[in-house]
Amino acid sequence: MHVVIAGCGRVGAQLAVTLENEGHSVAVIDKNGLAFRRLDELKEGFSGQTFQGVVFDRETLQRAGIKRAQAFVAVTSGDNSNIVSARTAKERYGVGVVVARIYDPIRASIYERHGITTIATARWTADAVLREVLPQHECVQGALGPGAGDVVLLDIGLTELAHPLAASAVSRPGEAVLAAFSRGGQTRVPGDGTLLQPGDRLHLAVQREALDKVREHVKSLGQEVS
Repeated sequence: MHVVIAGCGRVGAQLAVTLENEGHSVAVIDKNGLAFRRLDELKEGFSGQTFQGVVFDRETLQRAGIKRAQAFVAVTSGDNSNIVSARTAKERYGVGVVVARIYDPIRASIYERHGITTIATARWTADAVLREVLPQHECVQGALGPGAGDVVLLDIGLTELAHPLAASAVSRPGEAVLAAFSRGGQTRVPGDGTLLQPGDRLHLAVQREALDKVREHVKSLGQEVS
C-alpha cells in the first residue's frame, strides 16, 4: 500500500524505513529538509519519496500521493500540525487509515470521536513509568485500544489467596474482566468452572477509573477465603 508520513523525526523515519522494508510505498513530509538525513542513517539507499513542506498543505500532500494513499500517519513534534494534517487526510481526501500522535491525552480522546486513531504518548509514557514504580506483585501493562487509555491491562498476583477460587468471582461488570491467568509458566484464558489457585497471576482488562476498586476487590477475595 501507499503510506504518507507527516514528520521525519525519529519515529517518522523509523516507520518509513520499516514500511519500505516490508514492501510498501512510502512518502515522507517534513518542513525541515535536513530531517530526511535520518532516513539514510537508518537505511542506506532509502528509495521512498521525501517532500519538504508544511504537512497539512494540500499541494504538498497531493505531491506526496495523498489521493492514492491507503494510510496517513502524523508524527510531527506538534499536536496542532498532527491534528490538522490528520483531519485533512481523513475529511478532505478520504484516506481509510489515519493515525496521529497526540501528546495531550485529553485532546487525543476528542479526536478519536472524529474517526482519527490517536496515539497519546504522554499516557503511554506514564504507564511505562508506573510499571517500574508500582509494587512487583502488580503492574499496569498499558492501555488497550486507541484513545486516552480508558481501559488498561492490570497484572496482579493472588498472593494472599489461601484456597482455590472460581475465576468468575474476579470479574466486576462494567469495571473489570479477567482476560487470562498465568500459572506454572503458562498463560491461559479461563473457561467455565476454572478455579484460580494461590500464586496465580491475573491479567485483567480494567476501566482506568476503577483501578483502585479492582485492586481492593482482588485483595478482598484472598481475605474472604483465608
